[in-house]
Amino acid sequence: MPDTLGGALRMNAGAYGAEIRDVFGAARAVDRGGRLFEVAAADLGFGYRSCAAPDDWLFVGATLRGVPGDRAAIAARMKSIRRARGDTQPTGARTGGSTFANPNGARAWELIDRAGCRGLRRGGAMVSGKHCNFLINTGDATAADLEGLGEEVRRRVKAATGVDLRWEIRRVGVAADPTPREVSR
Repeated sequence: MPDTLGGALRMNAGAYGAEIRDVFGAARAVDRGGRLFEVAAADLGFGYRSCAAPDDWLFVGATLRGVPGDRAAIAARMKSIRRARGDTQPTGARTGGSTFANPNGARAWELIDRAGCRGLRRGGAMVSGKHCNFLINTGDATAADLEGLGEEVRRRVKAATGVDLRWEIRRVGVAADPTPREVSR
């Protein structure tokens, strides 16, 4: 899940000029065979919203490095970031976080908006009106609704701009109901 430390490591989560690799010390991961791995930053090959860890690794622990600083300055920075997030992102909505990675030289949300996807719906899933790179569960969205809506967004962005959006959210499993719901406004 995007809000967990394992997800943050897997995708080198970042925002506001920093990424997990900036504070990463070491991690423990287990593979499907039950083998435990201890890894350092150099072993993970962090890149933009990615790492080079094998796909079957599940991160089970990590050590992060804090950076000493002035307590008041840190609190002010945190308050500023919280305010900025609240002003620009659907923080009160049920989302998986930012949905697509920014392509080189572009912002995913701008491409999604340019393709006319703001407010687009599929079943209980909706492209946020506040920030187009967030898919919202409006209350009864299924995983198939969210995935189908994301794929429709990708299709429309490709048709409008020629850009292939890459999922930032890691999708796992198989949809229980493969019957897609209609896309609407």
